[in-house]
Order: sequence, then C-alpha cells, then structure tokens
Amino acid sequence: MTDCLINVEFQSGRSFQQQIREKLVDLIQKDYFGDAPLPSSRKMAQLLGVSRNTVMLVYEGLVDECYLISKERSGYFVNPELNDYELPETVHALNKTQKNDLGWSSRLKKIPSSFNTLTKDKNWITYSYPFIYGQIEPIHFPLYQWRECTRVAQSRGNVHEWIEDYIDADSKELISQIRQNILPKRGITARADEILLTMGTQNSFSLLAGLLTNEDTLVGLEDPGYPDQRHIFNASRSKLTFLKLDDKGVITGSQLSHCDYVCVTPSHQYPTTVTMPLERRIELLAQASKDDFIIVEDDYESEVNFHERPLPSLKSMDEEGRVIYTGSLSKSLSPGLRLGYLVADAELIKELRELRRLQYRHPPANNQAVTALFISQGYYDSHLRRMKTLYETKWNLMSQGVKKHLKHCQIKETRGSFCFWIKLPEPLKSSDLVRFASNYSILVESGDSLFAQSPSPQNYMRLGFSAIPETKIEKGLEILGGLIDQLLKEYPKKVHAMN
Repeated sequence: MTDCLINVEFQSGRSFQQQIREKLVDLIQKDYFGDAPLPSSRKMAQLLGVSRNTVMLVYEGLVDECYLISKERSGYFVNPELNDYELPETVHALNKTQKNDLGWSSRLKKIPSSFNTLTKDKNWITYSYPFIYGQIEPIHFPLYQWRECTRVAQSRGNVHEWIEDYIDADSKELISQIRQNILPKRGITARADEILLTMGTQNSFSLLAGLLTNEDTLVGLEDPGYPDQRHIFNASRSKLTFLKLDDKGVITGSQLSHCDYVCVTPSHQYPTTVTMPLERRIELLAQASKDDFIIVEDDYESEVNFHERPLPSLKSMDEEGRVIYTGSLSKSLSPGLRLGYLVADAELIKELRELRRLQYRHPPANNQAVTALFISQGYYDSHLRRMKTLYETKWNLMSQGVKKHLKHCQIKETRGSFCFWIKLPEPLKSSDLVRFASNYSILVESGDSLFAQSPSPQNYMRLGFSAIPETKIEKGLEILGGLIDQLLKEYPKKVHAMN
C-alpha cells in the first residue's frame, strides 16, 4: 500500500487535519486499505503536501478513536474490529417499478408548501450586493469570544452542565443573564418562572398558537406583517382578522374590540418600520383592558436598535399581565443560533413549558451554556456596542443612497430599524425587479408575501442592510436605481424578455 495514491483537494476555512481525517475515514469505511498498512507518515505527508507532524496528529487521533491500530515497526493498520460493526444487508430492496403511491396529498390536513411566504435565497452570501433582511456579515460575528466560551463550556469540569437532559427546564445561568442583562434594557422585570427559552420567535408563536388558540379564537395580525406568523396561527385553525395600520402602527378602536389576541411589532412595525408612539401604546393597553384581549409583543429588533432613547416596551408598561413578550438573539448575535425567549405570567409559562416538553423538551443545552457564558463575560454587551455603531453607519449610508438613487420610489424609513420599506413606481412589479436585479448580483426581497390581502400589492420591496458590507452600499443602490429606471423605460418588453 506504500505505492497508493491519495489526494485531498483542500478547502479554505477548514484545517488540514480535519480534511485529511475526513478523507481517511471515508477510505477506511470503503475498505480501501484492506489488511495492508497505511502509507507511513512521511510518505503520506509527501502525497498530500503537508507537514509530517500534521499527518502524525491525524493518525494518532484515529488510533484513539479505534479506527486504526499501531504496530511497532510495522506502521498503522485499519482496526480489524471495525468489521464487527458492519451494517446488516438490506433485507428487501423496493422495486421502483411497482406501484407505491400512498396518496399523501389526500391524507395531508395542511399543505405548508402552498403557503405564500418570503422566498429566501439560500445562496445570498454569493451575491455582491445582498440587500437581504435577517442575515449578518459573517466577518462581524464575535468568533474568538464565542470560541473561548465554547472551550470553557465544553471543558471537563463544566461538561455536566450541558450534556445532561434538562427534560423541561432551562439553563439557570442563561435565564439569569436574560433577567439581569437583556430584559432591563427594555424596562422589563421578570421572575425566573416568568421566562421560557424557545428556539426563536417563530417557535414562540407556534407554542402560543398551540396552547391558546382553536377554531373559536380570533387573532388580530398586522397587515402587512410577518407571513410565517400568519401561517402559524392559521395552521392552528384560529380565526384571523387583519389589522389596518397608519403612520403610528396598528390602529386602535373597533377593529380590535372582538379580538382574543392582538399581535403587534411596536418598536419597528414589520415590515414598514413604523415606530408606535407612546400615546398609541397607552391607547392599546387601555383598550386591551377594556375589551379583555391579550397583546403579543414581538420586539424582534430591540437589542440592536441604535436609537439613543428607544421607547419602552409594551411589556414594561403592562400593569395587568396582558402582554406576552417575545424576544430573540437572532438579530443581535446570530440567526443560526435559534435562541429566543417568552416573558409572560408564570401560570402561562408553566403550561407553555409542558407543551414545549412534548415537542422537543428544551433548546440545545450546549447553546444555552455557551450563550450564558458569552453574556456573563461581557462579550455580548461589547458586541452590541460594536454592532450598533456599525448599523448606524450602514443606516445613514442607506438613507442617503435610497434618496439619491431611488428617486422614483416612495421610501419609508425609521431611524434605528434594520430595513427600508420601498414602494416602486407603477407599473413596475417587485417580483420582476428581483429577477432582473439578480442578473447583476443584487439581492432584494419582494414584499408581495408580506400582505395578507388578496390580491396583494405587487410593487413593494424591502431593502435590508445587515448582510452587505458598508463599502458596497452606495454602489449597490446606484446599480439598483439604474435597473429600476431601465425597467420603467422598457416595461413590459424587458419583463417579457426575462421570462
């Protein structure tokens, strides 16, 4: 086997050790080496163009994991005991030609794939100008601080804190950090038994819908609004009423009077970015008391709002326990972390905890442990300060750029928000602009699916800026503005050519 040829096409972003190990494990599982010794560490290093020490570390690691055994003066061999763990042969291979249609379409009680929701391009990071909402530039993630917290959390002395099954509990440390370092910034005080960790805001809505609603429940949702929230409550068979908005957010009065629950985004209305002023918040709370409905407050951007004096949350003004507060670490830290939280009356939290246990018990304990450390060590606040400064810079560049280059559009902007709500000039459709702009490596989001009304307005789009480098904002908006002008001049001939 000393004459074997092994090649690894090394990829950036991963260590040589990781990639060599992955290749060797694959070859071992395919019985490539048989009973013969693996190439010596010197020979393997020459084959792969890496240091001998790198190969030795891989070989020793595979010995520790029982993939290889070391024989003195003979080299490294595949562990013969691996054969004892071979998978059994398939008993019966399904004949692909036989009829096996089980008629799933007729069995399904809901068709989630038919829901009209935002189409997120999974390859957004490949665009030169990603004006997408809800993602962050990877370069700004606090990698070294997070890695340090991960190392500490996974040390031998601390491993018991997250390797065990919490059953229905949450990390006491993380709950404590949320109580002491996150909620006070929104003016909220809460006991530990009034907080529940979730796997993000969508999961919070799903738990609430599953516990609080049925076909007799009327839920009021903002329109335009968060489409997945609409689909979640619709899937729970709730009755939905869609609430009209003005320049102060959701309109109080008769449209709310028959609701059981009213879902709002007062800090920055999703997606128009409107901030609900203090007097409207007071009106909303007063009407909730008078008409006996519950408010679900989605405070999705609060942590990174760079406004100097943000308004207090509805929950902080709530004297009757009528506000259920949902928060998330997605915008402030990472959307991939999937950690959110609910703040509500202890009686409600108790039942939500039981429902969560039936679904998935609790969010991953390792994520909870690392996040608790990250906050307690001061890394979180330091990260927020940096990001607020960055987002304020980006927001200013966006504000100047859209006014300069999108002159034919109506622009809705709110200082401190994460996006700009744009109304395109007639007869231009946002879906056509999205397709056209993608040819120039510009990613924008159509606003069609954010409306509940049917037919929905076709000429709105949302421009986010958290994922695009600040150095590219001006150029990206300049190109986008030129594309809008070009489409307007050649519409619909240009659209026909695209299709």
